[in-house]
Amino acid sequence: MAKQLTIFLENRPGRIKSICDVLQVNNLNIWAFAIQDRGEFGLVKLVVDKPAQAQVALVECGVACALKEVLAITAPDKPGNLDRLTSTLSQKNVNIKDAYGFVSTGDKQGVCFLEVQNVNGVDVAKLISENGFRVLSDEELYAL
Repeated sequence: MAKQLTIFLENRPGRIKSICDVLQVNNLNIWAFAIQDRGEFGLVKLVVDKPAQAQVALVECGVACALKEVLAITAPDKPGNLDRLTSTLSQKNVNIKDAYGFVSTGDKQGVCFLEVQNVNGVDVAKLISENGFRVLSDEELYAL
């Protein structure tokens, strides 16, 4: 499964820049990100090219962060695909707890990162692939 860095930090000017500085100095590439306001604090979610290395670099600089597994799902960029994906999961009572994504400009593939709650033990990867989507392996994601 893909790995997401979840970073907890103060909501003040320069904090996100400091995260970017650490990653840049360590030659680590950010592929996707989401920033969420939580009042005095915030959450930054990053998908990077070398997640374990990024976590070590950030922790060494005193940044509170954790690695979390997420699904990296890809499909051709066309209208209705997100609706089909969410319908597929909803029909099996799989809850989407968190999601963000992007479209690769080179091959026009949508990539969606999902954290799901799967109380019924559904084989989510199989369900997704049976409905025309593909779950990327770590190797496939990090080779993009």
